Amino acid sequence: MAENNTLLEKLDGLVARFEEVSTLITDPAVIADQKRYVKLTKEYKELSELMKARKEYIQCLNGLEEARQIILTESDPEMKDMAREEANACESRLPELEEEIKLLLIPADPQDDRNAILEIRGGTGGDEAAIFAGDLFRMYAKYCESKGWKMEISNFNEGAAGGYKEIICSISGEKVYGTLKYESGVHRVQRVPATETQGRVHTSAASVAILPEAEPFDVEINEGEIKWDTFRSGGAGGQNVNKVESGVRLRYNWKNPNTGIVEEILIECTETRDQPKNKERALARLRTFIYDKEHQKYIDDIASKRKTMVSTGDRSAKIRTYNYPQGRITDHRINYTIYNLASFMDGNIQDCIDHLIIAENAERLKESEL
Repeated sequence: MAENNTLLEKLDGLVARFEEVSTLITDPAVIADQKRYVKLTKEYKELSELMKARKEYIQCLNGLEEARQIILTESDPEMKDMAREEANACESRLPELEEEIKLLLIPADPQDDRNAILEIRGGTGGDEAAIFAGDLFRMYAKYCESKGWKMEISNFNEGAAGGYKEIICSISGEKVYGTLKYESGVHRVQRVPATETQGRVHTSAASVAILPEAEPFDVEINEGEIKWDTFRSGGAGGQNVNKVESGVRLRYNWKNPNTGIVEEILIECTETRDQPKNKERALARLRTFIYDKEHQKYIDDIASKRKTMVSTGDRSAKIRTYNYPQGRITDHRINYTIYNLASFMDGNIQDCIDHLIIAENAERLKESEL
């Protein structure tokens, strides 16, 4: 029972904090401080889950104790049978609960609940890499649709033979970043390109970056120093094409706090025909870019502690191979291989993500030594 006691001690130690946070989030002064309020409501949600688990855990421990007492002292066989059933139910539920509680006790990645910016770029392999980047985009679009998430493209650059040299979009919904963050890295494809006449298998690659979307108060931007240009954005034709300057280009000089170097950031947004909307999206991308750069140190720190590559933050690492001749997908970080490539490319990627989450949680448990 020693482990039970240490887990209970940890949970009991959080009761006072839960009560304090419950009071704080109703305080008008806290509500007025948006940054603090958001942080506290998130903490309240996490602590609520722990309190719920604590209640069930205590009930389970008490139920087991009572059932054992009945088995020892009761003479009525029917009562004994009921007590045995209760004891068995509690004994099988307790280890499950302990695992759940251990995971809840590990501090969650503070970024997990955020929306995300998805960037896909064709890498080595010319036209075929752009076509593959387009296939990946379609895969994520289908996956987002199945999750009920909203996807908005902010900028894209089409490949000569189809697909995209680059496509950037924002994804909003529940726990988007926490779910998709494992997709960051280099994706490699092995297949006969549509442009190949000899029927030879080629290897191409595309890089995927999933960035946590920054909230307006996460980073400080001096909006007066942003230089804006507008330009005519090409489109599918019609009355509007090339007549309206709806595309926006933003330039901003930013000093990287990790290196002290001033960098010029250039962002274009051409997605909508509404200039103010494009400006808004370009600003959101600027915030995310800066937030990501500032948090790279935090990501690197996590990476240096971890033994596997589940979420190393190294975006140049080759994470997955899509082998078309064999209909095979392999995720190199966890040695996960499946042979349903067509379904996977149709957005059925949840099983792979689940395996990555399990591997990540196992590492975090080891790290925290709970």
